[in-house]
Amino acid sequence: MSEIGFVHSFESFSAVDGPGIRVVVFLQGCVNGCIYCHNPDTWAIGCGRRIEAKELAEKIEEYRGYIRSGGVTLSGGEPFLQPFFSEELLIRCKENGFHTAVESSGSVDLKVAESVLEETDLLILDLKALRQKDCEKVCGIDINKSIEILKYCEEEKKPVWVRHVLVPGVNLDYEKLEEMAEFLKKFKTIKRVELLPFHKMGEYKWEELSIPYTLKNTKTPTENEMEKAFEIFRRYGFVM
Repeated sequence: MSEIGFVHSFESFSAVDGPGIRVVVFLQGCVNGCIYCHNPDTWAIGCGRRIEAKELAEKIEEYRGYIRSGGVTLSGGEPFLQPFFSEELLIRCKENGFHTAVESSGSVDLKVAESVLEETDLLILDLKALRQKDCEKVCGIDINKSIEILKYCEEEKKPVWVRHVLVPGVNLDYEKLEEMAEFLKKFKTIKRVELLPFHKMGEYKWEELSIPYTLKNTKTPTENEMEKAFEIFRRYGFVM
C-alpha cells in the first residue's frame, strides 16, 4: 500500500517556489509557529485531506504540460514532519521525470530529513536567523538543526536556495544580515538567496483561528530598507 499523507492544499501553477513553473503541494502540519506565518491553517497535525502518495503523484502527472520545464515542490506546513509520505511522493515524481524541491525551515533532526533530502533535487531553506536568541523571537526551533541540514547539503553537493523573511523590529538588522551573508558565503551549495519582505496577507487567518497576532502594528519593509539589505548580500557575491 502506498504511504498516506495529510495535504492542506495544492497549487498547480507557481512561478516562485523553485525553477520554472511548478506544482506546489502544501502539506498539513507544522510545529514552528512562526510569528509572521501566512499559513497558520497548516499548523494542525493529523488533519487535512488524506491521500496516498501514488494518487497524488498521478494527479500531478495531469499537469505535465504546464510544468514540463519546472517541477514539483513540497511545502507546508513542514514536509519533513511527514517523511515517509514525502519520500515516496518525491520518488514517484522523479520517476515521472519531474524536478523535485522541498521548502522547509530545517527544523527537524537530520536523521529524519535525510531520506527525503536524498530524493530532493533542490532544498529551499527558510532560514529564520543565525543566533538562537533571534530565532526564538520568530519561532521555537533549534537553528542548529537547520545548519546541520545545510552542512549535509554541502557535503552531498545538493543545491540550496535560502529564503529569509525580513520583519522590521524583529530581524531587519543590517549588522546581523552582514553576519548571515558572510556565513552563507562559505557554502558552495547555495545557489540563490531570497530576502523577502514581511507582509500581512495571512493576518485574517490568525483572526479566524483565534490565534494572537503580535505583528498587527508592524509595517512592511520599505523599498529603501529592502535595497540596503540586498546590497549587503550583493557584496558577498549573491545575485539578488
